[in-house]
Amino acid sequence: MAKPEWLSNPWKQNPWFESVAVAQERARKRLPQPVYGALVAGSERGQSAGDNQAAFAEIGLQPVVAGQKKERSQATTLWGQEISQPVVISPTGVQAVHPDGEVAVARAARDRGTLMGLSNFASKSVEEVTETGARTFFQMYWTGERDVMLHRMQRAQDAGALGLIATTDWSFSIGRDWGSPEIPEKVDLKTMVRFAPKVATKPRWLWTFGRTGMIPDLTAPNLAPPGGVAGPTFFGAYYEWMNTEPPSWDDVTWMREQWKQISGGKPFILKGVSRVDDALRAVDAGVDSISVSNHGGNNLDGTPAAIRMLHPIASRVGDDIEVVIDGGIRRGSDVVKAVALGARAVLIGRAYLWGLAANGEQGVGNVLDVLRMGVDSALRGMGVASIHDLTPEHLLVPEGFHRTLGAVPAREGSHAAPAAV
Repeated sequence: MAKPEWLSNPWKQNPWFESVAVAQERARKRLPQPVYGALVAGSERGQSAGDNQAAFAEIGLQPVVAGQKKERSQATTLWGQEISQPVVISPTGVQAVHPDGEVAVARAARDRGTLMGLSNFASKSVEEVTETGARTFFQMYWTGERDVMLHRMQRAQDAGALGLIATTDWSFSIGRDWGSPEIPEKVDLKTMVRFAPKVATKPRWLWTFGRTGMIPDLTAPNLAPPGGVAGPTFFGAYYEWMNTEPPSWDDVTWMREQWKQISGGKPFILKGVSRVDDALRAVDAGVDSISVSNHGGNNLDGTPAAIRMLHPIASRVGDDIEVVIDGGIRRGSDVVKAVALGARAVLIGRAYLWGLAANGEQGVGNVLDVLRMGVDSALRGMGVASIHDLTPEHLLVPEGFHRTLGAVPAREGSHAAPAAV
């Protein structure tokens, strides 16, 4: 039997990693420091980014000593699609950690039977991603004039996107206590010379790009203007956002109505909900789903961990719309805790980016496999046959864990009040 390539090639290592933590460590070793720093850093002091992970450790699971289920199911439906596990790819910006970027991520999601979220700040076009056969949901920020936003919606629909994920609360904090990573306007010869000392120590990362003849692309092709070819740089997109008036709830309703008309009724998801009153407004605006999220701690620092805000929101609107969560998911038990507290599924971001950096498409698939195995292990240990059977009673949640922002008293005959856990 031939030896695996990683045994005979000094540039290779055993490609399998057994946890997201190992994927992160491999990404750290492989990537130039500014690139890795951009993946891990939250805004300002990183309070929200840190709490997103730490909060999961405060929740315990209740095991059984006998009566475990021989067969366990993770299959569910989300946004009108059947998925093999309650883990979905969250849209993230320019994925220059690997030359295949979002295309590699899409293939891994396709092969694992789950959904692909694609940012309009992605480094690959929506057409390239949907051509992989991945079931793609296009994420769009509230930036630009309305005719520009309509163009982006139509382009996503024409490419075959199955739904729209709207982010209306984006902000960009340049103040990070550990220093913000430098983001060049474009990658040209002058930039490469300036960054050479930082990337020269990462030859494997250079070799990955070098063998394709590519250089990291920091433009956003999905933001190309009508009739245009090239998209703006990061700073061009930032300028557009700075000159766009912040949206009202009427604007959210307009966005949903326009997408429904363009797409023929495909799902509309609002990402970034942290408050009960905003969740109720989202229901009134006609959205199909919300993601309870503080955007990985990259927006307003000091926002509670997403998992702390999940149950108060899901218990109020979970019977009306599908509720998902993103932020801090690193292991299968985290997924189980989120589903037990009311999430239909979770969205992952940094976890798959580390997998992409560590081993491309296979690394992303590895992350999804690790999470699948972790969910299965937790279900077995608790004697649960299906993720649909999970309830808060399967958890040990400390007093005062939940954070109810924007509390609204329940009206008789309306959304139920949050249940005590």
